[in-house]
Amino acid sequence: MKLGIVGAGMIVKDFLTVTPDLPQIELSAILSSERSLEKNKELQTVHGIKAIFTDYSDFLREGNFDTVYIALPNHLHYQYALEALIAGKHVICEKPFTMHLQELQDLQEKAREKDLLLFEAITNQYLGNFRRIKEHLDKIAPIHLISCNYSQYSSRYDAFKKGEVPLAFDPAAGGGALMDINIYNLHIVVGLLGEPRIARYFPNYQRGVDTSGVVMMDYGQAKAVCVGSKDTDAESYVRIQGEAGEIIVKGPTNSLKSGYVKLRSGVQHVLNNNVHTHRMYEEFHRFAKAIDQHDIVFANEQMRHSLEVMSVLEKTRS
Repeated sequence: MKLGIVGAGMIVKDFLTVTPDLPQIELSAILSSERSLEKNKELQTVHGIKAIFTDYSDFLREGNFDTVYIALPNHLHYQYALEALIAGKHVICEKPFTMHLQELQDLQEKAREKDLLLFEAITNQYLGNFRRIKEHLDKIAPIHLISCNYSQYSSRYDAFKKGEVPLAFDPAAGGGALMDINIYNLHIVVGLLGEPRIARYFPNYQRGVDTSGVVMMDYGQAKAVCVGSKDTDAESYVRIQGEAGEIIVKGPTNSLKSGYVKLRSGVQHVLNNNVHTHRMYEEFHRFAKAIDQHDIVFANEQMRHSLEVMSVLEKTRS
């Protein structure tokens, strides 16, 4: 996979640290803003990125790559992804895929029309521990309760309290706890149980943006609660409760670092199946394989999941 990267923020810098372990990915180009050009030239040098651009049209037209990785503020995902697809590039887009369900459906149709692969970069769906959880779900069934908590005091929250509007807390840019941090919890629950019958959001609003909140989902015999917070710190976890046992995962839901399955019979299984210490390794390893093999079937499976999550987001925000 020859990759063109759009953006140079924290998530891109984090991703670049794992690329030495992904030799199947060639870092072909990166798009930089004019004001950050000198800083990003250093990024280019350190990580061996072959070319740097400041104009998106030039990037798409002249860049020697087959896939675009979009890691921009949330409200820009749709337009940049659409232009990449029109230019004939496969697209990997950071979560949340788009701001609205219709936008994602439009991108899906354009990818189908152009015979291109389109993926949401959502780490937890590709981790070994998540696959292991799914394998053990039937062993604790029937499932009645799922609770997820991803709480992390934002490094930008103090600035927000002083009156600034950083992107992470700008509702016009798709900021806020639901779209930024609680979405990992939604992906966990929907990845396990599918789309719920009912989904409601109870946010804590400050100056028009949700700085924390709780999503409640009803699946009939099962209920799920997802807590996401950018204004408090707390121990993050996933807890899945069934009549035959429980599954507990410790740590943030974007990485699912460790946990265990505890059956009422007394049997326990340790969850330690992530294949790499970096949370982004497994998703990009799988993306590269799918794109190199033009695996439309796999891309469509992942798209169905992303559409379900986006549908839940629409319900919660309504």
